[in-house]
Amino acid sequence: MTILQVASLLIVLAGAFGAINYLFLRLPSSIGILVVALLASLVVMGLDLAFPALGMTNEIRIVVNEIEFSEALLEGMLGLLLFAGALHVKMGDLRQQGWVVALMATIGIGISTVIVGYGFSWLMGAPILIALVFGALISPTDPVAVLGVLREANLRKELETKIAGESLFNDGVGYVVFLVLVGIAFPTGDAHGEGLEGAAKLFVQEALGGAILGAVLGYLVFQVMRRIDDYALEVLLSLGLAFGGYQLAVYLHMSGPIMAVVAGLFIGDVGVKYGMTEQTRRYLDGFWELVDEILNAILFLLIGIEVFAVAFSMDAMLSGVIIIALALFARLMAVAVPIIMLKPFRTFPSDVIPIMTWGGLKGGISVALALSLPDSEWKPAILTATYVVVIFSIIIQGLTIAPLANKLGREPDLL
Repeated sequence: MTILQVASLLIVLAGAFGAINYLFLRLPSSIGILVVALLASLVVMGLDLAFPALGMTNEIRIVVNEIEFSEALLEGMLGLLLFAGALHVKMGDLRQQGWVVALMATIGIGISTVIVGYGFSWLMGAPILIALVFGALISPTDPVAVLGVLREANLRKELETKIAGESLFNDGVGYVVFLVLVGIAFPTGDAHGEGLEGAAKLFVQEALGGAILGAVLGYLVFQVMRRIDDYALEVLLSLGLAFGGYQLAVYLHMSGPIMAVVAGLFIGDVGVKYGMTEQTRRYLDGFWELVDEILNAILFLLIGIEVFAVAFSMDAMLSGVIIIALALFARLMAVAVPIIMLKPFRTFPSDVIPIMTWGGLKGGISVALALSLPDSEWKPAILTATYVVVIFSIIIQGLTIAPLANKLGREPDLL
């Protein structure tokens, strides 16, 4: 299938599944599309088991593999989704929660990676380096899923900023940690460095380089916007920044996700305040909100049909259930340790740890990273475990986090 045919198919399916959800399930849009896609996929697989002559599963698996989910997300959609999410997080609010966000996106990711890695190694018997790779890809919270959930809950502003800021930055940091560990664990595959020295250089180049590139490109685009009063052109410039900046970061071996977040924060705060008219702000917000909704729908559709790319077995499913508990415990530690570290210097409401733990949703990024791994005997087990954790996280946590947040973390005047 050509790229245009694949894109057309995905848009048609996303619209059709979205309509089914709206008319019958009434779930939040993205989660509903995922549920319908997953149910449709399981029905097809069930029909194939009952009537093997149909051969539908193999045919659909070929189409799904042609889509190349990992490449489509990591090198295409991710930059736009992160840029759109960062546009609505104000730097002033983020600065107030800076230490919390920074510690959770660094120390928190490290803690979670180690806990999940050693747990996976003990449970599955995997070599520790490969197990740590799994820990790195399953530890970041997915900003796409998290920001979607925030729309459903009336959270206090400071708690919303913590969750949104952490999800945006720990995604970029987690991706860099993943690249570093892959380079060490698979030296004959897509190696990104040799030994600890190469890993350290890669981390600095990816993380720091991505942040600097995002700030520089964001500033340059802002300077152009200041001199223009044409909302269509300014929206086009923002799209070029998200698309082109991400690809430039990839070309320069810098972190595209971190670049997109920093550039989005800059345009969404400084650019909106000082470089746009009110008309441009409305069109910019409307455009990126629409982009976010459409790409969210397609992404969650892709997650639902990726079940065709996963090799399931009873042992793998049982292990996946245990790994869900392991991932939740790792998330709890990733949230609790930074907060405990900061408690001598500031106070935290009692609802912060439970809401941020349960609201740390995993998503398409983890699946994409698992699919991008070099072929090895452990890749099927990692992919299955990742998929089980992601499906549980999006459907179960995603559908219950808003009621939990509304109960524990609402604005005082909404209680």
